[in-house]
Amino acid sequence: MTHPSPSAAWAALEAGNERFVAGVPEHPRQDVERRGDLVGGQSPFVAIFGCSDSRLAAEIVFDLGLGDAFVVRNAGQVASDSVLGSLDYAVGVLGVSLIVVLGHDECGAVRTAIDSQSPDAPQLSPNVDHLIRPIVPAVRRVAGAEGFGPVDVSRIDALAVGREHLRDTVDDLLAGSAVIRTAVTDGTLGLVGANYRLSEGRAIADVKIGLD
Repeated sequence: MTHPSPSAAWAALEAGNERFVAGVPEHPRQDVERRGDLVGGQSPFVAIFGCSDSRLAAEIVFDLGLGDAFVVRNAGQVASDSVLGSLDYAVGVLGVSLIVVLGHDECGAVRTAIDSQSPDAPQLSPNVDHLIRPIVPAVRRVAGAEGFGPVDVSRIDALAVGREHLRDTVDDLLAGSAVIRTAVTDGTLGLVGANYRLSEGRAIADVKIGLD
């Protein structure tokens, strides 16, 4: 199967998202025949790395079908080793032409990262603390905080933190994966960082790399 170019792949996702926003999804390639066609293998054209939030189901918000998207999720879309390995597989083995990093507003992981910087921050479990740690730099940049001391979290804009963290995550993917970097340099892979608005259902690109 020949995959679309990075720009064409993003255009297809934008079109699907517009259908979802308008309330007229097509639910393409979700029938019994498609299910049978995929038994022998998969050839997705896009990898979507998003937050685990139950309100952010990537295949639904982009109106995609079975076999279209290789989806990786964790709370707060944090670029862990398992995420990098999964995306390396999507690019190096499956040959996707686009990676979309999908953040959203009202993110619980972002909120937890913000609250963790308050003077009276609650004790987090070691696993949650490890998860939200990569989000903290975005919190402190938005807060204008230097050093490591607590900050007044009531003044921090969670939307701004989410946008900063999204950009950090895109940078982390490029820094952490030679497979991704090489594919972008070769022009066979694009990266899009998009923010999903819960109330609208719309995914808006904030970062585009390797697209026309």
